[in-house]
Amino acid sequence: MTPHNAERPKVHHTPVLIAEVLDALGLVEAGAYIDCTVGEGGHTEAILNAVPGCRVLGLDRDPSALATARDRLASFGSQARLANASYASIVEQAKEHGFFPADGVLMDLGISSLQLAEEGRGFSFQRDDPLDMRFGPEGETLAEDVVNHYSERALVRILQEYGEEPRSRRIANAIVRKRPLRTTGELAKVVEEALGGRGRIHPATRTFQAIRIEVNQEMKTLQTGLAAATEVLRPGGKLVAISYHSLEDREVKVAMRESPMLKVITKKPIPPSLEEVRVNPRSRSARMRVSERLDGGL
Repeated sequence: MTPHNAERPKVHHTPVLIAEVLDALGLVEAGAYIDCTVGEGGHTEAILNAVPGCRVLGLDRDPSALATARDRLASFGSQARLANASYASIVEQAKEHGFFPADGVLMDLGISSLQLAEEGRGFSFQRDDPLDMRFGPEGETLAEDVVNHYSERALVRILQEYGEEPRSRRIANAIVRKRPLRTTGELAKVVEEALGGRGRIHPATRTFQAIRIEVNQEMKTLQTGLAAATEVLRPGGKLVAISYHSLEDREVKVAMRESPMLKVITKKPIPPSLEEVRVNPRSRSARMRVSERLDGGL
């Protein structure tokens, strides 16, 4: 069984900040919206149900996620268009599918519950899966390549930069001494032993995040995608971005604040309500920022 043709697990997906997203997008009848990370289709479904005649173009690098979204959104027919593509190519995708300019763009960043639950993907340290971690099969670098072939110095860098891991040198040294490592279980065990056991949060959490970001070049893609999303909006259109860790949120904040084509709507990020966190613990780390496209440029 390979990571990208494995049977999809049945995962109940609850989109985060759903009411806040719908409000922030300022939905208009027959509007054209782009969901940059459609995932399992939860936000797209909510948009299509909220206002008559809306259309949504859903992008995702993950064919497995798109298959789930396609099933979920089938009843909407041509109102829901899906494309297996990175949001870095949002301009090209929007023009190809008739969504340029768009009335709103949503970027729900991070990793989905489907990806964490799917066997063979390597995103979770709860199972002993191959070290893959690619969002899509087109990716050339696997987590196994990072773990087994990066220098100790390079490992320290990505653990510090992408995982904000204060004990990066100890972890990197342990990985180098124990490699080759072939599975998520082996990697998690090495990190756990290096840091002296478990706490409330699994000790490998930051390491897995850092390696995943490196494998998928998430920060570079986010930089490109934010600029492209701004370009695709009509004047008055909204850019809504949901981040799940400080690196993403900082990049979104800076991009919105420094873009001459955007007006920042949210001075501070919007967190989920206490009730939402109670019902959906995954939403706890979510932070939403909103900006509006200024006149000119199209």
